[in-house]
Amino acid sequence: MTANAEPRRRPNVVVVLLDDVGWGAAGTFGGPVRTPTLDAMCGEGLAYNRFHTTAICSPTRAALLTGRDAHAAGVGTVLNSANAHPGYEGVLRPECATVAEMLRQDGYSTACVGKWHLAPPWESSQAGPFDRWPTGQGFERFYGFLGGETHQYQPTLYEGTTPVEPPDTPGYHLTEDLVDQSIRWIRMQHAMAPDRPFFLYLAPGATHAPLHVPPEWSERYRGRFAHGWDAERDAILARQIERGVVPEGTRMTPRPEEIPSWDGLSDHERAVAERLMEVYAGFLEHTDVQVGRLIDELRRGGLYDDTLFIYIVGDNGSSAEGGLPGSINYMGALQGMNESPAGTLARLDEIGTADSYPQYPAGWAWAMTAPFQWVKQIASHLGGTRNPMAVTWPNGIAGSGLRTQFSHVNDIAPTILEAAGLAMPETVNGAVQEPMHGTSLVYSFDDPDAPERHTTQYFEVYGHRSLYHEGWMASAHHGGVPWGVGVPGEDRPFEDDVWELYDLAADFSQANDLAAAEPARLAELQRLFEREAGRVGILPLRDARVSRTRMPNLARGRKSFTYYPGAVGIPESNAPRMLGRSWTLTAALEITGRPRGVIATMGGRAAGWSLYVGADARPVFVYRTFELAVAELAPDLVLDPGPHELKVDFTADSDGIGRGGTLVLTADGTRAAGARLAATPPAIFSIDETFDIGLNTGSPVGDHPPAFPFAGGEIRRVDIVLD
Repeated sequence: MTANAEPRRRPNVVVVLLDDVGWGAAGTFGGPVRTPTLDAMCGEGLAYNRFHTTAICSPTRAALLTGRDAHAAGVGTVLNSANAHPGYEGVLRPECATVAEMLRQDGYSTACVGKWHLAPPWESSQAGPFDRWPTGQGFERFYGFLGGETHQYQPTLYEGTTPVEPPDTPGYHLTEDLVDQSIRWIRMQHAMAPDRPFFLYLAPGATHAPLHVPPEWSERYRGRFAHGWDAERDAILARQIERGVVPEGTRMTPRPEEIPSWDGLSDHERAVAERLMEVYAGFLEHTDVQVGRLIDELRRGGLYDDTLFIYIVGDNGSSAEGGLPGSINYMGALQGMNESPAGTLARLDEIGTADSYPQYPAGWAWAMTAPFQWVKQIASHLGGTRNPMAVTWPNGIAGSGLRTQFSHVNDIAPTILEAAGLAMPETVNGAVQEPMHGTSLVYSFDDPDAPERHTTQYFEVYGHRSLYHEGWMASAHHGGVPWGVGVPGEDRPFEDDVWELYDLAADFSQANDLAAAEPARLAELQRLFEREAGRVGILPLRDARVSRTRMPNLARGRKSFTYYPGAVGIPESNAPRMLGRSWTLTAALEITGRPRGVIATMGGRAAGWSLYVGADARPVFVYRTFELAVAELAPDLVLDPGPHELKVDFTADSDGIGRGGTLVLTADGTRAAGARLAATPPAIFSIDETFDIGLNTGSPVGDHPPAFPFAGGEIRRVDIVLD
């Protein structure tokens, strides 16, 4: 490797991984969203236009950090759909240690800031164990969130392994906080140990839903998307060709029949979809600018030239999980509980604020992967797996410009090791290591024409699968659409899938299926896929959407629970299962002064319930089912000093999942209030909010401040009994 100057020491390493950004979103790569930081990095460093992720969140992160194929590392599916089949357990294997642990043991300071999504839910409470948390996987410092998403204004945060509240600052936004935390850590590390290199893994929640951004950012795009997603895709491809990030002659792929045309929408639907896209665009630009603040800090501190900085724009393609219309509360839309279009239209100005939980429509997600087919989750096609990447390292890379070699997220760890001058250890913490499956990209740093070295790569998510080999790709879509959760899917036979064949050297966008013309070549790639799937242990193939098994769970087999103050940050999936059934919650209190604060809560702004005492010393119980139903029990009853018992009974209707029911609040044995609840969530309140006693972590369900710890007395115990 040649360089502008010999590195004074092993390089610092920064890896930034954005969330749910499709190939065609960033302006640097022809998209409609301004990305000045990415512009600058690609202008002075390297831009990779054939970089690939796994098509979904957790597997991409596992492959990035371990350098192994995601299934081999134990995380072949997103943790929310982990199962007991080999490769899909959602538990990182010790034989596939992270690059963070390897660097830490070789003298690097290490920090993970932002999204993790690699800790099994049953290990994500304060009961531990903490082996699969960042601090158990090689990171000396962790500040961020464990799940797949979080509220950007009122996030569920951890420092190390302890739940913490975000800073109480006006105009708080999580992405800004994460960059602030990163800057503080770098300053501290350099001040205390200036000769020690550092590894920072910064993974913002942006631009995963909920789409949250201050209005001044979304207002920059007001009216920008009135022409709709069909026209925007064409405009993106034209800009991509003009900027040289795709070859001349690249063809546009057609819109999936499941996604409506823009012209086929009603005026109301277009107005909602347009506003959602404006907010998404502001969210992405805001995120890119925050990454720029981190680079500015490295420059100010004299650290930038000695830093290998890798900026990966998305952990998969853009997300269609907002469904066809998009939503102001997409967690309900995922479960088939969409709000009315008229209701959303009346609240357009709330989209992007703390009172919303939005996601844009599937049509915009598809547009943001132009010119490719499909989106996030669809590992068979490049719309799910192709993402932009930029790399800079002034003291280590002499070259600049576009790099067209095939590359994959599992290449990142071996690239870091080679840049640091380290060989992969044979054992880590007593575990014999499986070789890395990725290929270091250092060979491409100074030679744009170097033959690619990563010549074969399989992909598989939810049965969608593909195999890349020496310029060709075989692809098999496994049916279904990439939106909806909690609704049983079809267990489709894999032999019913239709394989396609593409010559990517001549067909950049997968527009020309050659399966009929080249059956022998397709058969060879299918054979290679079977070989690779066997190598990582996932034969026979299974669809993780429908192939569910019993996984460890802290609440399984129990119908009676007792909790005490300090029980906070319990994942909803491992808390009492209160959906689809009747239940009783009883709280024993000892009031010593003027009480106020949360007694018990589950969920957050999207949906959930909360029992709390308001600032007026009156008990309140509120239950929120997305935008469809809200019930609030707020009796005119002051809790005076002394012992009190508050009890909430929910009696479910008898008509199945998602059913409503009756709520009754009893105070000291006397009925105090009651209400009818029209509906309950069919599957989940959220994937990020938690169950807490004595305070609220994350966003609140009720009309009270975010944390609102209980004061003016003692919570003796909280009992929950399930029918």
